[in-house]
Amino acid sequence: MCIRDRARHVPRSGVESRLAGRPWPRHAPAVRILLLILVIGMTGLRADPVPEHVILCGGPTLRKWENLRVEGERHDRWWGNFVRASTLRMNEIRRAYGKDAKLVWLVYRPGYVTRGREDGKPYTRWIEENAAKRNATLVWYDTGGGAIRALNSRPSRSILTFDYFGHSNRFCFMLDYGNTVMAVSKAWIHEEDLRKIRRGIFNNAAVCQSYGCHTGESMSSEWNRALGVRLIGAKGKTDYAVVGQGRLPTVSGSWVR
Repeated sequence: MCIRDRARHVPRSGVESRLAGRPWPRHAPAVRILLLILVIGMTGLRADPVPEHVILCGGPTLRKWENLRVEGERHDRWWGNFVRASTLRMNEIRRAYGKDAKLVWLVYRPGYVTRGREDGKPYTRWIEENAAKRNATLVWYDTGGGAIRALNSRPSRSILTFDYFGHSNRFCFMLDYGNTVMAVSKAWIHEEDLRKIRRGIFNNAAVCQSYGCHTGESMSSEWNRALGVRLIGAKGKTDYAVVGQGRLPTVSGSWVR
């Protein structure tokens, strides 16, 4: 037997012997399409989520308490300081990230219920109308824990920008202040609570800023340590008087990270 003849008699594997000399099955194109769909589906599972722009909004004080304080220490003559600042920021985000940018608005509901009752105005309805007008997802919360749960419900790596509008001191966001008890907060996120926030919700390029007073004097560094992203905060007091002029709050000192 010649070498060429011997080569034709080399044993083949079971698969090779079954497929040798046979045409590809007629359903092969369908199989290839199915495989392509599976590959695309698996790729989609690995894709990053839609970027979100989260705004955390605290509540106002009651005038019946604030009117008892000395003139220079009174807060929230206007009920809508934090609401108006939130909507200004929404407009800014849309200009920077496009008209379809996803807005998520977390608002402390009890503060606007009680202030609305005091003023005789439907503030919660007005807030809902503002959210609908701007195509923002409105999430009401009632406690500091509720605000944290709302944040933790966001998809992983989704939060591209975060902004806080409300009362604060150097150690915490005071989501409620002077609404139930004069000059007292009953709902807050303290810097020691930051470890309860799931750090994976923030995009690696997330930009976070607090427009509350004094945040940059302690809480900003704790935010960075707990969540792995920087928080721009105020060294000094913030002033909301300018929001009526269409500007975001200013700071009496400086913005720090």
